[in-house]
Amino acid sequence: MADRSPQNFSNHTRFDPPFHFFILPVFAISLIVTIVHLIRRPGLHSAWLVVFMIAAITAIFKIRLYALKVQDRVIRLEERLRLATLLDPSLRPRIPEFTESQLIGLRFASDAELPALAARTLNEKLARDDIKKSIQHWRPDDWRV
Repeated sequence: MADRSPQNFSNHTRFDPPFHFFILPVFAISLIVTIVHLIRRPGLHSAWLVVFMIAAITAIFKIRLYALKVQDRVIRLEERLRLATLLDPSLRPRIPEFTESQLIGLRFASDAELPALAARTLNEKLARDDIKKSIQHWRPDDWRV
């Protein structure tokens, strides 16, 4: 891990190899195979396999999205606590104005640049990617999956 390049806007997205490179391809290929099976051998059983595969793929995505939503909620809480600590007292009452998306973007800002970037975010209504692009001193988040 010592030879990893520092995290920044261009390399901060992460892949979960078992999910992105095994589970998703297996289920996508299985859906294609069941559709081909339905076309070649039409019938209730073949149609049910297609319905089942669509349900399974939907479940896979929902399970993944539930985990990401929990992470987003934890990030939201962490960033609100961090903002309450680092922001100027005059700006603290505005913490509830941050959207979840903005808080998720601000998590990458270093403690030194967070107050100014937070104020700019509120005043200019910056979007998550605009916030991330504005960060000069990136605070890595290596825990997100």
